[in-house]
Amino acid sequence: MRYDDFRRSDNIDDRRDDSGGGGMGGGFGFPMGGGGSGLGIGTVIVLGLIGWAVGIDPRILIGGAEILTGGQQAPTYQTDRRTGTPPKAGAPTDEMGSMIAGVLGELDDRWSEIFQASGQTYRGPRIVLFRNATNGGRCGMAQSAMGPFYCPPDRQIFLDTGFFREVETRFRGCSGSACKFTAAYIIAHEVGHHIQNQLGILSKARQMQEQASSKAEANNIQVRVELQADCLSGVWVNREEKKRPGFLEPGDIDAALQTAAAIGDDTLQRKSQGRVVPDSFTHGSAAQRKRWFMTGFQQGTVQSCNTFAPGVQL
Repeated sequence: MRYDDFRRSDNIDDRRDDSGGGGMGGGFGFPMGGGGSGLGIGTVIVLGLIGWAVGIDPRILIGGAEILTGGQQAPTYQTDRRTGTPPKAGAPTDEMGSMIAGVLGELDDRWSEIFQASGQTYRGPRIVLFRNATNGGRCGMAQSAMGPFYCPPDRQIFLDTGFFREVETRFRGCSGSACKFTAAYIIAHEVGHHIQNQLGILSKARQMQEQASSKAEANNIQVRVELQADCLSGVWVNREEKKRPGFLEPGDIDAALQTAAAIGDDTLQRKSQGRVVPDSFTHGSAAQRKRWFMTGFQQGTVQSCNTFAPGVQL
């Protein structure tokens, strides 16, 4: 991915110098640490992922903060503990931070164009970069073990940049320079949740889950939310390639598909518990995630991402 000419967004809160510490127990989505929560990792994955996109503090679903922090409340910091200064705001200057700022800037610009074309105003999310743990605002404690997540009430994306290394080294979701595009795909997925939030889709999905007659039905609604976010990330890639021809490099799309496969529910369940339980899926299978990303990438429209349409084939 070529990102030299990306517009760098200032809408970033960089807390990476403020390592909050805290336990690494449990975790969800893409488990990044061991731990003694007492729950099987499959259970933690399922419970945590349900809370990811709909704004429910995953600690409530899992059963309390002690499961995520090993029985201790992880500290929150509003200032850098070493310097006493507030966290740095604005576009970071290090290579990783600069890339993230560039991806966010381009996401904001393309989605502003898409919204404007339909007579709407787009207001982009804020990204909070951190290490280990940080204050997650109205979504509770943000922990590395959670993986990236979007907090709807605060319209913020929380991201421990170490997650990208986990995708490459632990989950084999990408390799080499193509991992830069994988990082962009992951950020674009989280921005997809922000778009869902702005359009009122997340609140409607939450209401549907509350009215669901079974856990399997509620899970299916969550899968639709997640696959739509994958599709919306593909829409951004489509629009970005038209705006900046050549920003995609050979292997980038393959890397995104490889990542989608690596973090599919069936892949994660097979690795964590040795079997696949489709009714417990909350993000979609590897094949579904790949298909919906490609749908957005090939068609380039929000309308193509309607995973809630009657009779739609997930």
